[in-house]
Amino acid sequence: MKAEEKLLLKPEDFKPYFPNWKIEGIFNPGAIRQRDGKIILFVRVAERFISDNFLEYPVAVPGKEFRFKIEKVDSKDFLKQDGNMLLRKDHTYRLSNISHFRKVIMDKNGFDILKIDQEPCFYPTESYEEFGVEDSRIVKIGKKYLMSYVSVSQIGITGSIAISNNLIKWKKLGIIFSHENKDCVLFPEKIKGEYAALTRPVGSFNFENPSVWITYSKDLKEWGKSKELFSPRENSWEEKRIGSGCPPMKTKKGWLLLYHGARDKIYSAGAILLDLKNPEKILARSPKDKPLFFPNKDYEKSGYVNNVIFPTGIVENLDKKSVLIYSGAGDKYICVKKVLIKDILESMEKI
Repeated sequence: MKAEEKLLLKPEDFKPYFPNWKIEGIFNPGAIRQRDGKIILFVRVAERFISDNFLEYPVAVPGKEFRFKIEKVDSKDFLKQDGNMLLRKDHTYRLSNISHFRKVIMDKNGFDILKIDQEPCFYPTESYEEFGVEDSRIVKIGKKYLMSYVSVSQIGITGSIAISNNLIKWKKLGIIFSHENKDCVLFPEKIKGEYAALTRPVGSFNFENPSVWITYSKDLKEWGKSKELFSPRENSWEEKRIGSGCPPMKTKKGWLLLYHGARDKIYSAGAILLDLKNPEKILARSPKDKPLFFPNKDYEKSGYVNNVIFPTGIVENLDKKSVLIYSGAGDKYICVKKVLIKDILESMEKI
């Protein structure tokens, strides 16, 4: 796929918020164009408490302020370390880092950084967020901004939602999808009078690889009429698992959804086109043997996790002919790609 692309952000662009902490990585930004035309990114920043004891881990303290306490896994209860996770003998995990969001303001062209905010703008304040907030996706419906995100705690990996009038003050509406549920994206307008979302539930017993589901709500709190929408395809770049990437974008041809897929520990990105009136109807999809993007840049191939391109933000370019795609890369960096909409649509196979 022909694209104009750029490495935007690195961990060293951000300063640790807490003394004696370090930035472990930056991830998967939500993106939205503001009323003034500038683009705002909500970047997930993962910080780790510096300690000689690797069994110590941070836990957010519920309340209005971003506060934490340090707890530790008892050595007699410790089983092993798995990346940034500590596995206890009862097979429950604890995270060695904690994530929050920071704003990055982009020029109207989507490529030039105007400001990197070193203060957290959205952080754990609730008990269901005690291990952090992750991977925001943002849409605007009417005059309201809606953010879906992952909340992590002892009750599991859950999908939550927050609402704002100005992208500054957020009201948290709580968990909308219980454990384990990630990659929730909202449609930017109601479908037949209801809010619609795509999500990726994962169970303890999987009879197929994780798939994308569609679900509906009248009030953003109670969700139902859930239905599997599409699943990984065998012998393809996405055969192990898939998940929604960016929120669906409305085009003349249909709802354009960018999503990620994994195979052999390689995360690539594809596209799918859904009917405007009935998004449960699939019109076209990236071929099994040809993802939209795959990790081919150094910052995508080598990072905290190698071989990852993970799109989470999409913004229409000012020329109305192309889109700006903001992605996590290597679970350590953030990049942007500008692609013609017609090129994405023409790359897909009709269903």
